[in-house]
Amino acid sequence: MITLHDAYDRGSDDLKAAIRAFAARHPSAGTSASGTEPEPDWKTAEKHFIQLTEVIMGAAIPEQPDRNGIVRRAEQEALALLLAVNNRPDFRCPICAMPYRSPQ
Repeated sequence: MITLHDAYDRGSDDLKAAIRAFAARHPSAGTSASGTEPEPDWKTAEKHFIQLTEVIMGAAIPEQPDRNGIVRRAEQEALALLLAVNNRPDFRCPICAMPYRSPQ
């Protein structure tokens, strides 16, 4: 499965901005070097990206023989979601927003 780091390294400027925005929605407890905003919690952002990809895959894996194709498609859909909501300040991480999950 692709990681946010890999997607960032291979991605366009727009995708890089979307990944940074997604990570920023997962602030760490500390503050940035400038002292104004918390640094992103990349570990949580990565975990939530993987969970988002898994949610998109859903029940398709047992029904489809091409598991690798399903994973790639789900990864692309997850990245497309990040691109679609990049400039929406009201967007929350869908994993954080799930009612049965804690904000981590």
